[in-house]
Amino acid sequence: MAYTALYRKFRPTEFGDVKGQDHIVTTLRNQIKSDRVGHAYLFCGTRGTGKTTIAKILAKAVNCENPIGGNPCNECSMCKEINNQNSMNVIEIDAASNNGVDNIRDIIDEVQYSPTRGRYKVYIIDEVHMLSAGAFNALLKTLEEPPSYVIFILATTEVHKIPVTILSRCQRYDFKRITIDIITDRLYELLEKEQVEAEEKAVRYIAKSADGALRDALSLLDQCMAFYFGEKLTYDNVLEVLGAVDTQVFSTLLRHIIDGKVTDCIELIERLIIEGRELGQFVVDFTWYLRNLLLVKTSEAAEDIIDISSENLIELKENATNISVDTLMRYIRIFSELSNQVKYASQKRVLVEIAVIKLCKPQMERSYDSILDRLNQIEKQLQNGVQIVANGGPNSNIVAPIEQEEDATPSISMEDLEKAVSEDIKQVVQNWRAIIGGLSGSLKPMLLNAKLSIGPDNQLILIFTEAVDKDYVEKEERIEAIEASIAEKIGKRVAIRTKLIDSGNEKTNEFPDLTKIFKNIDIEYEN
Repeated sequence: MAYTALYRKFRPTEFGDVKGQDHIVTTLRNQIKSDRVGHAYLFCGTRGTGKTTIAKILAKAVNCENPIGGNPCNECSMCKEINNQNSMNVIEIDAASNNGVDNIRDIIDEVQYSPTRGRYKVYIIDEVHMLSAGAFNALLKTLEEPPSYVIFILATTEVHKIPVTILSRCQRYDFKRITIDIITDRLYELLEKEQVEAEEKAVRYIAKSADGALRDALSLLDQCMAFYFGEKLTYDNVLEVLGAVDTQVFSTLLRHIIDGKVTDCIELIERLIIEGRELGQFVVDFTWYLRNLLLVKTSEAAEDIIDISSENLIELKENATNISVDTLMRYIRIFSELSNQVKYASQKRVLVEIAVIKLCKPQMERSYDSILDRLNQIEKQLQNGVQIVANGGPNSNIVAPIEQEEDATPSISMEDLEKAVSEDIKQVVQNWRAIIGGLSGSLKPMLLNAKLSIGPDNQLILIFTEAVDKDYVEKEERIEAIEASIAEKIGKRVAIRTKLIDSGNEKTNEFPDLTKIFKNIDIEYEN
């Protein structure tokens, strides 16, 4: 005998077997018990949630010779005929392939004839949103006033495509996504009947991967059982069959991204590809992992929302302490965009690698959240005691220990500069780090991206290579704050002004970097 797929073998045959749709089951059973069955129903919801299954049970129940509490008996001749798909009273139509006016006119002609056996003729039209406009119009009148012995059950996954005139003539039932717990319990029932042993972690992962669709969960379980036939179904087995990635890998990848280790990230992706992991699933799962991190950061009761083990939750909380909410929002935005692109891409690996590099290098973007991410990185580097090389060029994010100062050959002689630079400006340069330390907020990292120079009028100039940095600093209140900090440190008031120069501009040489000329300063900038 041919093998029967699990979702067909264990399809519910009565309302009591249906899982996760209690609000619909209870209503339909009460209608049958009280003999108040409607003439037209609209079942809408995502795939695999039980729309067609409940439609068939309803068709059996209204024709059953011995209904029990609104349930079909599954023993009478009518029930057996419907179960064996031999009944003339239940007509299933796939609107995806029978969506023309002529198909609906055939139904209208058939409706005129009453059933030879049983009480009702039930028409189940699946994917009804695929009907053409003309077909909907042809169905409209019959749907509004059908014969007393006819019931229409329309099923769809895209209810927004159904005309309002059709919606107003049907009893609408919205099918919910089935929870992970309900799917897990159902899978355990079936595994016991199939005499297959499985780890709890493996079963829950299958339930989670189904995304609320019980039919999808059964198909995934069928696939895993076939691959490891006769063996215990483990978590690692499931990951291998589905091409998925363990959450531990996501934790490692996140740490590499936070540390800006591009090479380590690319090597990790390379390893996943060699192991045969599916990159589309990887993108979805990593986005979900980032979502869980965001919930941990923003919710006090994350344990009630996130469906993971207690060990993984502890690790998730540890990782959440190392990343800000703004940075997480940026990560989620980039990977959400990637999930839409990677579905139809021929070079999935390239897209994933570019996205990961973007996470490591926020300077590749010019969006608001990427700028915040850059500021967070600079502040973290300052806290760890490193210097920021701020020349605005391609190596502008290179960091080095403060102690490792390198000599830089100035383009102007020391003698000429000592004659040109006033004593006040020399003191500012020599105490620049302490002056910055007296400021607050995002002003500190912005100033570390500036070059200290002198203008023709012997004024102290802050040279910027990024317009966003200059625009932020040159606000009147921030200039006053900088001058006040200078006066506090050296006891004198020194006026400053800002200037924007592209890093590749020849005019850069007209503004010498004073921090490279005077050696007794406490912070260094490199070209």
